[in-house]
Parts: sequence; C-alpha cells; structure tokens
Amino acid sequence: MKKEVGLWIDHRKAVIVTIEDEIEVTLEIRSNVEKHARFSSGAQSKDPNQPKGSTAEDMRDRQFGDHLDSFYDGIISMIRKADSIWIFGPGEAKGELEKRLKLAGLGERIVGIETVDKMTDRQIATKIRDRYLR
Repeated sequence: MKKEVGLWIDHRKAVIVTIEDEIEVTLEIRSNVEKHARFSSGAQSKDPNQPKGSTAEDMRDRQFGDHLDSFYDGIISMIRKADSIWIFGPGEAKGELEKRLKLAGLGERIVGIETVDKMTDRQIATKIRDRYLR
C-alpha cells in the first residue's frame, strides 16, 4: 500500500493530491495570507515593545513569515505519512516547503521539485495522476 502525494503550491494555496491503492483524494488548503508588499523605506514603529529601528514593514515581514510557517506546518501534517512527495508550483513557496520538509526529516521522500505556471485543480490532478499512475 504505497501512498503517493503530489502538490501544487504558492503562497496563497496548496492543492494536495494523494493517491493510495489507485484511489485519488484532492484537498485544497488556503493560506489566507495577503499579498506581500515590499517598501523601500518606512516609518519607525511607535510600539515601545518593538526594538529600536524596527519599522512597520519589519513587523509585517515577521507576521507574513509566521503565517507562512503555520501554512507549511498544516501541509506537512497532511502529507507526513506519504511514501513519495512531488512538489511543483510557480514561485518560491515550493522551495520554502522543501526546506521545511527536510527540517521535519521528510526530505528523502521528495521525488521532485518542478517550476510550473498557475494551473487549474483539474490540471494539477491530471499531472499528478499521469506521474504516479502511468
């Protein structure tokens, strides 16, 4: 009974397709994170609990990173029992998830990382099915 997982990921969502005993299950996880904007300079934080020199953008960067960490942890909890994991997507999220998987001791289960454009859920499922159910 081999459990194979393929997932498409960006910072906004992950589409996870699990194939076990030729039965396919598709799940979508949304990060609910807002698009991350970068600013060239910013106002200093007026919060006395923040370190001196900390800007509002620094605080947003930390919140963004913390939110993504929770998103990745949720994905990892859903794919932890997979025998093989194939990750693809358009941006940086796939590499960030790969690092998190390696830290969780699951790096040896990664069978591939691939850069692809945005895809529909049906295209994602078909791509994963074609790889694992040849």
